[in-house]
Amino acid sequence: MIVEPTTLPGVLVVRSPVHVDVRGFFTEVFRAERFAELGLPAQFDQDNHSRSTRHVVRGLHFQLENPQGKLVRAVSGVIFDVAVDVRRSSPHFRRWVGVTLDAREGNQLWIPPGFAHGFLVLSDCADVSYKCTTAYHAASNSCIRWDDPEIGIAWPLEPGVEPILSPSDASAGLLSSSHVFE
Repeated sequence: MIVEPTTLPGVLVVRSPVHVDVRGFFTEVFRAERFAELGLPAQFDQDNHSRSTRHVVRGLHFQLENPQGKLVRAVSGVIFDVAVDVRRSSPHFRRWVGVTLDAREGNQLWIPPGFAHGFLVLSDCADVSYKCTTAYHAASNSCIRWDDPEIGIAWPLEPGVEPILSPSDASAGLLSSSHVFE
C-alpha cells in the first residue's frame, strides 16, 4: 500500500496494487497492521455501503459529536469524492479537495474527523463502501449544502445537468450558518 498526501493535510489517498489476470482481479483493501505502520487508523467501528446512479450527489455530511474518520472507496463504478475542512480553527477552514475514486484502480480516500464528506457519481452506477472510525450518531449528523459558494467545490457535473439529491441534502444549510468544529 502507498499513501499519498492531498492538498489538505490529513486527507490522504491510499493506493493498493490491483493484481489482474484472466480470472479477474485481487486487491488488499485493508490490513490493520499495515494501516498502523502507515499512520492510519487500524480500527473501524462501522462499515457502510451505498449504491447510487449517475449524477447523484451525497453530502456534504459530518458529525459534530462522535466525529467520524472515513476510509472511502468505489467498489464498482467511478465517483468524485470530496473532503471539506470544517474546523474553524484550522488554517485550511473551508478548503476542499476532490479525488476521483475508480473501482478499477483500487484507490481509497482517508478523510479524518473534522471534515465534511460528499461524492458525485460519474459512472452509470457506483457502489461506494466506507469504513468509519466511530458509529453513526443520528442526533449529531450535520449537512452543508453541496454547492455552497463559500466553499466553491468544482463538481465535474455535465453542463446543464442538475444533481440528484436526497431531500435532506437538498435542504442543507450553508457553511456560514452551520455549527462546525472549533
